[in-house]
Amino acid sequence: MSYAKVLCVGLVGVAGHVVEVEADLAPGLPAVVISGLPDTALHEARDRVRAAVVNSGQRWPNRRITLNLLPATMPKFGSAFDLAIAVALLGGSGELPLLALDRVVVLGELGLDGTVRPVRGVLPMVAAAARAGLERVIVPADNAAEAAVVPGIRVRAVDTLHRLVEFVRDGTPLIEPPALAPSHGPDGPDLADVAGQALGRRALEVAAAGGHHLALFGPPGAGKTMLAERLPSILPELDDEAALEVTALHSIAGLLPAGGRLLRRPPFQAPHHTATVASLVGGGSGLARPGAVSLAHRGVLFLDEAPEFGRGSLEALRQPLEHGRVLLARSRGGTEYPARTQLVLAANPCPCAKPAGDIHCECSPLARRRYLGRLSGPLLDRIDVQVTLPPLRAAELMEATMAEEPSAAVAARVAAARRAGAERWAGTGCRVNAEVPGPRLRRPPWRLPERDTRELRGRLDSGSLSARGFDRIIRMAWTVADLDGRDRPHSDDVREAIQLRTGDAA
Repeated sequence: MSYAKVLCVGLVGVAGHVVEVEADLAPGLPAVVISGLPDTALHEARDRVRAAVVNSGQRWPNRRITLNLLPATMPKFGSAFDLAIAVALLGGSGELPLLALDRVVVLGELGLDGTVRPVRGVLPMVAAAARAGLERVIVPADNAAEAAVVPGIRVRAVDTLHRLVEFVRDGTPLIEPPALAPSHGPDGPDLADVAGQALGRRALEVAAAGGHHLALFGPPGAGKTMLAERLPSILPELDDEAALEVTALHSIAGLLPAGGRLLRRPPFQAPHHTATVASLVGGGSGLARPGAVSLAHRGVLFLDEAPEFGRGSLEALRQPLEHGRVLLARSRGGTEYPARTQLVLAANPCPCAKPAGDIHCECSPLARRRYLGRLSGPLLDRIDVQVTLPPLRAAELMEATMAEEPSAAVAARVAAARRAGAERWAGTGCRVNAEVPGPRLRRPPWRLPERDTRELRGRLDSGSLSARGFDRIIRMAWTVADLDGRDRPHSDDVREAIQLRTGDAA
């Protein structure tokens, strides 16, 4: 037999596609040709595979070898095809009967000594195999726990090419995946640590309950960073669908923790203010990698000292915030990653970071406007909650006790509010109030009566509020009503939403 075929999976973004690895061995000068839009790592696979086959005690076929990866029109990236290529070659040369690998997906990178090394993105690859109706996969031993979290598929692992050859030839058992580790991660910082700041706490609770973006302004030491870091502690745990999405993104980025567990806690990303556009939204040659905004999918992206970020980096976030996804266009095709994240900005009032009116602050009003002006109007227009925190008083700081409300108590209210919103928007595809389209809220039966939106309409007519801001305030009003246990918002809820959006006194 001079032809053999083995199944593998290729990734384009977070989407996996089953790939057929074909090997054809023909008479002629010894050579290896790889077709099917391979990248550099795949072109180099011929040298890795040859050394691995020989060092595993197998005979390398001295014939003209053609390797084809189907579908040939889809770009192939990475080294996860090495193991499938090696097995297809041995099957085509007659060394291995491949009946045992019928409808089995084979994944893994080969070392020159024949060891099978882990690869990135195993979770979305195995999930793609399951969606395609395949029921068995063979993965590197270090990826076995990660692959085993996908339901409905049988996972076996190998640590060397020799072990896989013995399995195919003699039926030697493969490695069983380890028992799944607990899905709960370590507890994060607690909201009880924050002294005072009733307005900041309320803003954080509303943002968590409705999935709203949040901007915190105020002098240093007011608690902006502490509040932002505690937002994940009051968010509900991820359900199965969201946990698979988040875990798959971290798997592609190579950031999945050991143990192979699903990530149940909402992720928290806090890049440094020197972060580039590519590190925030994703990029890289070949297969573009997910950036911080995608790694924070279903969680929190926190930009501390936001005016210090490059203008291009900040403006690149506008489209992901609006649409919940990132499309990275490249010459060889586009890569799309989900980016349904909550953005939290924190900013000081001026470059010297002293409170307004402080005798030691030498910043002019123009300097203050220029500093905060680095946060553009279109970006801030997409931030639902914008509050200015006052400086802490000595009494608040020194007399703070354990009476401060902990994260668990706030999280219970947030979970109840989210359940109410989820029941209301069931069937629309919206998980939280922040995702509901504006036109839906402006039409019956969800349209609020004119008496409750009179002030809001006046602000829109006067030009002090944009149409986008109008819709975001309405969404926040629904969130405030959910937190307070009401079926529909009334004028006080709209007024509080206006205050949280504009900072005006209620």
